[in-house]
Amino acid sequence: MLPCKTDLARHALQAHRTALDMRQRRLLILCDGQRDLAVLTALLGPDTPARVIQLIQAGYLHTAAGAADATADAATMASGTRERRRSLAAARIYLLGILEMQRHPRAAAWFGELQRSRDDALTLGVMQQALQELPALTTPGYSERVRRHLLEVLPHEHCAALFATA
Repeated sequence: MLPCKTDLARHALQAHRTALDMRQRRLLILCDGQRDLAVLTALLGPDTPARVIQLIQAGYLHTAAGAADATADAATMASGTRERRRSLAAARIYLLGILEMQRHPRAAAWFGELQRSRDDALTLGVMQQALQELPALTTPGYSERVRRHLLEVLPHEHCAALFATA
């Protein structure tokens, strides 16, 4: 299967202010009709087939074989992939990167605190406080994407603690 961009995808990539997250945009950029699903999965990771399905259903991608066949192929590949590993360290590193990009004094303070935190409970507390302030520093859509990504990478036992009051 060779996924290709639709006109909707081209417009979304040019607009920069769309509902697409960074991984969806990256996938759309690479879907040029030259790379098959196996190559895209090798480049972008095991959740790629599921993302392809979402983008086909949303109208951003199509294939020469037809959307129904492409969806079935991607679903078959997606069912064979493992769930992404979850890690507090990965979530911490991700949020450090997000805070570093903000270039705001408050974000820099949270960055420093998160960088110095070594205890899990302290790390989660700093992450929670930073997430509560992030909407004031960025757009609501961006802070929501950050929150969703943290839900994907944090271990399940930490998700409830982090988002209990957020």
